[in-house]
Amino acid sequence: MARETAVNLALKVLAGLPALVFIMVGLAWWIAPQFVGTQFRMDLLGGAGLSTQIADLAAFFLTLGGTILIGLASGNRVWLYPPIMLLAFAIVGRLIAWLVHGADLTIDMIAVEAVVIAILVSNVRAAAKQAA
Repeated sequence: MARETAVNLALKVLAGLPALVFIMVGLAWWIAPQFVGTQFRMDLLGGAGLSTQIADLAAFFLTLGGTILIGLASGNRVWLYPPIMLLAFAIVGRLIAWLVHGADLTIDMIAVEAVVIAILVSNVRAAAKQAA
């Protein structure tokens, strides 16, 4: 039982770290879009495109991090499904962009997204096992 609790705590910490990073990235889109855009190898657009980049990417990352933290703090695993879906759709979008639209294949970004998905799914399974 103690080992199971230690594993659950470790899984929560592993999920909490990227959640905090996602929140910082979301805030950075509001505060320093040029900086965060450069980190993502993304050129900033102008006019309405810039507005959309800042608003949508901040919303994406803040929702991603926020729902993970709510799920971890509340112990309600249903909150972890939206970030799992967002990350999975991001991977699909990256693959479509590469296969259909000639974008770079960003394996490093896909790998990060896949690892976070694995951590979140592990948290969902641990919460389900604990609830049983």
